[in-house]
Amino acid sequence: MMNQNQTLEQRFAIGLENLAKIDGEQGQRVIDALKDIAPDMAQYVIGFGFGEIYARKGLELRAREIATISALCALGTIPQLKVHIAASLNIGITREEIIEIFIQMALYCGFPKALNAIFAAKEVFDEFG
Repeated sequence: MMNQNQTLEQRFAIGLENLAKIDGEQGQRVIDALKDIAPDMAQYVIGFGFGEIYARKGLELRAREIATISALCALGTIPQLKVHIAASLNIGITREEIIEIFIQMALYCGFPKALNAIFAAKEVFDEFG
């Protein structure tokens, strides 16, 4: 849970650490792409998303990423899904587990979205080698 005594700068610093740990270079590329068009959004993603939400106790990082890729699969937001598939690999979720998550999601969000997620995963897996 966020410490109310933390400054915005402290939450931003925590967010940068979490972003690097979770998303690696891909996360930084997203932030860099926002600098010219929406720098405030980059601040929100880092400070709030990674500095507060991802820093909360109560769920391990693994569970957070499983929830994230499941939600992004259901929403059909493929660009963000690819970033979080890579993040899942970065934190130790296996390729087999990722595919199994999307097979499970077919039951709840439909086969088209699950298939799109699996094909997105294949692209990310190919990039990872």
